[in-house]
Amino acid sequence: MTKKYEIIFKYIQDLSVEVPNIETFIFSRENITNYVLGINITTKTLKNQMIEIITKLTYRDTKENKKKSHFEVSFATVIKLINENIDKIELEKILLCDVQKIIYPEIEKILINLINDSGFPKLKLEKKIDFDELF
Repeated sequence: MTKKYEIIFKYIQDLSVEVPNIETFIFSRENITNYVLGINITTKTLKNQMIEIITKLTYRDTKENKKKSHFEVSFATVIKLINENIDKIELEKILLCDVQKIIYPEIEKILINLINDSGFPKLKLEKKIDFDELF
């Protein structure tokens, strides 16, 4: 099987932690396991057969309450297509599935460390994302 792309760059584009006050911090610490992980993937075509992929993970409370903390990491990956004869479906699979399976463990680790380093209890994300199933 010939390689169809290579990863050129990977970097943290943005990190965000929002904890408005001590009451929110205490409330969030007690309810952090009820937060939900969200993922959003966007792409941008660059020059010379390159594509930028932004994978954004958010960890937030989806319930309607005023005491919410918010955690977010945006991770950029730039790939270069090696094979110019890639059809649309195959390209979508590369961007939304294949690359994600490679970079996701690193992004998840960054998010968990961000949450833990922000003073919240040790957190483990039990449910893993199945990118093949999502695709």
